[in-house]
Amino acid sequence: MGLFSFIKEAGEKLFGGKEAAAATASAPQDLNAAAGAAIEKYIGTQNLGVSDVKVAFDAGKVTVTGVAPTQAAKEKVTLCCGNVSSVSDVDNQMSVTNPEPEAKYYDVVSGDTLSGISKKMYGDANKYMTIFEANKPMLSDPNKIYPGQKLRIPAL
Repeated sequence: MGLFSFIKEAGEKLFGGKEAAAATASAPQDLNAAAGAAIEKYIGTQNLGVSDVKVAFDAGKVTVTGVAPTQAAKEKVTLCCGNVSSVSDVDNQMSVTNPEPEAKYYDVVSGDTLSGISKKMYGDANKYMTIFEANKPMLSDPNKIYPGQKLRIPAL
C-alpha cells in the first residue's frame, strides 16, 4: 500500500491533554507508546475483523501491522490511524487474507459533500452512499465530513 500522508491538525482527538503533559514530563517514548495504544484501542472499537494489530507512533508517523480479512478492512485501518489529530503519515504493513484491488483516496476540502465527491470521482452524485458505506464505521452520517479528512473511494 505504501506510505499515506494526512493533515496532522485534522481528525479525532484520541490522545493529548493531561496525558500528553504527564508523558512529556517523563519521556517522549512514553507519549509515543500512549498514542500508539490509543490508536490501537480506536481500531478495536471499529469492529473491522482485523487481528494481531500493533500500532507504533513516532513523531506523527504511525506504523501498523497485523492481519486484515479484506483489502477494504486494511484500508479502513489506514483511515483509522490517519484521521487522528497529530498523525501526519501512516505506513500500513498489514497482510490481507483475501487480497482485492486497492481503493483510491480523496482528501476532503472545505465545501465538499459526499454527493459532490461522488460526482467528481464517479460522474454521478447519487453514488454518494457507496462512499459512505466504504468509510463506515468511521463515518456515522453522510453529512458529517470535515476538511482534512481522507476517505476511501472504492472502484465501482
